[in-house]
Amino acid sequence: MPEKNIHSILGCDKNYQESKIVIFGAPFDGTTSYRPGARFASSAIRNESYSIETYSPYQDKDLEDINVFDAGDLELPLGNTAKVLEEIENFVLKILKDKKIPLMIGGEHLVSLGAIRAVVNNYKDLHIIHFDAHSDLRDEYLGESLSHATVIRRCWDLVGDNKIFQFGIRSGSREEISWGKKHVHTSFFNFDQLDNLVNSLKEQPVYLTIDLDVLDSSVFPGTGTPEAGGVSFCQLLDAIKKVSNLNIVALDITELAPPLDPTGASTALACKLLREILLYVYK
Repeated sequence: MPEKNIHSILGCDKNYQESKIVIFGAPFDGTTSYRPGARFASSAIRNESYSIETYSPYQDKDLEDINVFDAGDLELPLGNTAKVLEEIENFVLKILKDKKIPLMIGGEHLVSLGAIRAVVNNYKDLHIIHFDAHSDLRDEYLGESLSHATVIRRCWDLVGDNKIFQFGIRSGSREEISWGKKHVHTSFFNFDQLDNLVNSLKEQPVYLTIDLDVLDSSVFPGTGTPEAGGVSFCQLLDAIKKVSNLNIVALDITELAPPLDPTGASTALACKLLREILLYVYK
């Protein structure tokens, strides 16, 4: 059983046994191709979460009224990408074995692959909902098959065709976008097709992965690969509200890089978004 973290995220200090959701950090950005810093996200969120309230006026709910356990950050071998993914996979397997929902804070987006490997092991018919600015469907990037630019392609290796649904995509190579049209469902630039998807996946197990650069860079500059033309905070919040009606068995938020936004606004946004996610997903 994971030990209680001494310094926990605001409102996430319940005991492991009684908690339905387990938060943990995966501080890894070893394949970041542009601007590193995402490894500091989970610790920054933990520290800065005390700048917000546990109460959500959006939902009239409070973190104090739900049971969430903060397991702290994994100790990851930063020079060994395959081992990093293995460590994440093993930790998520433990959480799932105890019938709890893992919520991972990256780190760069590749960390999602480790978690999804574990979830696929428990849910054979897993569907993945992916919010991102980038399609991440390259088969390799600079000769590497394990990269933040290939993570969704590696997830496709696990689940196959018609199981991955992307939203907010506005960047990718011609080749990966063309490949994606044949193998995954992509809603470019926004969440316009989300209602139809939610209606069609009512009983299916779902992994939700949120790359925070789905947000417009004017709203969220603290990320490794910012892209103009993204969604607003309220649009993302509304999309998460819709998806929370599904059977979410695991989820993550990735690609906050706190050092890249010295104002702290990006970290504050991530803290607030995490609060809303917890209150929406908690059943």
